Amino acid sequence: MFSLDYRVLGFGTPDEVDAWLFENPMRCPGALHFQDINATQLTYGIQTNSTPVARRGTYEDPTFKFQIPLQVAAEREMARLIIGDPNFSWTVGFKEFAHPATETFSTIAQAGPTFFLAIAMFGFVFQISALVTEKELKLRQAMSIMGLYESSYWLSWLTWEAFLTLLSALFTVLFGMMFQFDFFLNNNFGILFLLFFLFQLNMLSFAFMISTFVTKAASATTVGFAIFIIGFLTQLVTTFGFPYSTSYQKYYRTIWSLFPPNVFAQALNILGKATATPEDKGISWNQRGTCQSFETDCVITVDDIYKWLISTFFVWFILAIYFDNIIPNVNGVRKSVFYFLMPSYWTGKGGGKMQEGGLCSFFGSNRSADDATPTDEDVLTEQNLVKGQAASNEVDPGIAVQVRGLRKTYPGSFSMGCCKCRTTKPFHSVKGLWVNLEKDQLFCLLGPNGAGKTTTISCLTGITPITGGDALIYGHSVRSTAGMSNIRRMIGVCPQFDILWDALTAKEHMELFASIKGLPPSTIKLVAEQSLAQVKLSQAANVRAGSYSGGMKRRLSVAIALIGDPKLVFLDEPTTGMDPITRRHVWDIIEEAKKGRAIVLTTHSMEEADILSDRIAIMAKGKLRCIGTSIRLKSKFGTGYIANVNFTGNGHTQSPNINSNTEAPVNPNIESVKWFFKERLDVDPKEESRTFLTFVIPHQKEPLLTRFFGELQDREREFGISDIQLGLTTLEEVFLNIAKQAELESSTAEGTLVTLNLSSGASIQIPKGARFVGIPGTETDEHPRGVMVEVYWDQDDNGSLCISGHSDETPVPANVELGRPPSLSRRASRGRGGPVGYIIDPNQVPTTR
Repeated sequence: MFSLDYRVLGFGTPDEVDAWLFENPMRCPGALHFQDINATQLTYGIQTNSTPVARRGTYEDPTFKFQIPLQVAAEREMARLIIGDPNFSWTVGFKEFAHPATETFSTIAQAGPTFFLAIAMFGFVFQISALVTEKELKLRQAMSIMGLYESSYWLSWLTWEAFLTLLSALFTVLFGMMFQFDFFLNNNFGILFLLFFLFQLNMLSFAFMISTFVTKAASATTVGFAIFIIGFLTQLVTTFGFPYSTSYQKYYRTIWSLFPPNVFAQALNILGKATATPEDKGISWNQRGTCQSFETDCVITVDDIYKWLISTFFVWFILAIYFDNIIPNVNGVRKSVFYFLMPSYWTGKGGGKMQEGGLCSFFGSNRSADDATPTDEDVLTEQNLVKGQAASNEVDPGIAVQVRGLRKTYPGSFSMGCCKCRTTKPFHSVKGLWVNLEKDQLFCLLGPNGAGKTTTISCLTGITPITGGDALIYGHSVRSTAGMSNIRRMIGVCPQFDILWDALTAKEHMELFASIKGLPPSTIKLVAEQSLAQVKLSQAANVRAGSYSGGMKRRLSVAIALIGDPKLVFLDEPTTGMDPITRRHVWDIIEEAKKGRAIVLTTHSMEEADILSDRIAIMAKGKLRCIGTSIRLKSKFGTGYIANVNFTGNGHTQSPNINSNTEAPVNPNIESVKWFFKERLDVDPKEESRTFLTFVIPHQKEPLLTRFFGELQDREREFGISDIQLGLTTLEEVFLNIAKQAELESSTAEGTLVTLNLSSGASIQIPKGARFVGIPGTETDEHPRGVMVEVYWDQDDNGSLCISGHSDETPVPANVELGRPPSLSRRASRGRGGPVGYIIDPNQVPTTR
């Protein structure tokens, strides 16, 4: 027996050997048992330790490590004994008998799916991110408004990405062959290329479908990598045989195969085993539809996997289009779940025009509580005209847009906070708008922020779904999908905020939207150049829009709105951010563009509205407050006429001995003119200097003006007058008066108060928009009804009303009625900022101050 300490031990019987081995485990690798020893026969047995021993990180095989060497050594010594030659020796070698290859492990089959999935996932994450970015930045919305078909949008994405996918699949196979991988060299090139192409194409349509559920680009990247991790885990499961074996039911394989990485992993598993050993020749093109000889449990072939990838591609692509239509976007627009069953969706006809006296949602729609009869006679006349035409289903041929009771309500919300629930009431953005917009005219829609202007435009262009009512644009209803599709082909839109691609140049923008508008390809380049020249962007035509200034971006947006000769153009604050010279130039462009089309303009510039508009409508708090020409609004809602009287020189001669620091003497001519206006018209100057006077004359004095100014003109030399100018009050004053009245009504109804700081240092609470306010606690024997002030309002940077000052305190006339807002009748008369002031009706104040 041979021990590990290189000693040879001798024992009398095999039992003694076994006893020693039990007492000394793992100390002896083997023993020889000699039975018959004579000159002609030697009989022996070999006993070895079959326990594998780890040495230097590998396990030693007892057969080859000790048993065979021991046998060779024993027989060599016996041969030397028999022949009597102590130097006798021979060489014994070991060779494995020929048998079929036993190596079945394939590195490509086991590890390949992970790396090849990673190749596809780079494009997958980018595709989701790019699609969602276009949606988040409203770039797709801008193209849709200008008439882009949904089919064109998706096909353009599919065409470009499919081309990139084809290149990716081609280079993947070529690089695999270049690096001499048997997987790529032995398997048929067409099989490999088609597999990689179909898989990446499948992931493309899967990305389209996933993008419809994601609204933020940052979330899209996270979702993309999450799907990559899921695909990695499911591929590991697939590599170990689930569910592609006869051990699993077919419906398991059906569900499992819907996820593209799973069938892709199985295909790699089959192709990898086909090239696992040097003797394997791979799979040829003709063998793709048959089970291979090495597959003992074949349930799916490479050809079956191709069919799965092709069919699921169409499944994901169709679902992407379907979900894109039925899932509400950020503006809440969506189609019916069964929209594809409607004939109008496929034909583009039906449901788009008013038929058989149908008034869409005019009759039978839910009426808002705020949809009350207007108080302004012009608004009421317009409303009755539109209602009459709607009832008879007749629209004047000269009408481009007819708005029929348009309403938009944003629903309230419910949220749960810490220990309490919070709810918000529905917000009525547009409350029953009835108006006609004529062809060849510019209709200006004015109003403070939150009045409903942009919401109205959004409803008319299909950005926001309307809650009630309807609108016809050249006979097509905005409520129907087919109607809106027809409308968008004939409109141009300059949105309130620029929607541009930072990476595209101005010329590329124009060519893109010219293509969307359907211009002939041969004229697109020329039209783009002419449009950019019109807005003075020719020199910056090849500069990326991301580097433009705010004014340049607005000019580009105006050019985009006018391209393609649209019949109706919406310009939402188009000149914001422009310098005066450029703004005047754009005004000329807009004025020229009125020919042959209708234009809807919103702006915060009263000068712009006054110059460009044929008709003006002012909205406030979702309602149409007034409508008419600029002159009509000024004469009706302005405080009256403005008279400017200029005097010759300074109107006096200064004595040489008067010190320059001495206050200049009063001009007697100015005092005479002030007395003349006070005596004849009972008005005081609004502005006064040593060279001019400005008076505001109420409309009530209009019958006296002809005689008054005739007499004043006759006495020009006597009064030292050089010039007399008479005009209506500005449109800005009309706007502020309308906005103040709307704010007053709203504040009165809701109980909204703002603080007015008086000159005396005290403060009172007044409803927003109140003009004349009585001050509580100022009643005295001299002024038994107290005193009042006129509050001056202006617009802040956000377009909201704010207090700009107030007049001096004057006694409250005896015939003036004092009152508080009804919503405050049950409240305490004192608020946080002081007592609540009295509201005075401006019509009761005899003199405009």
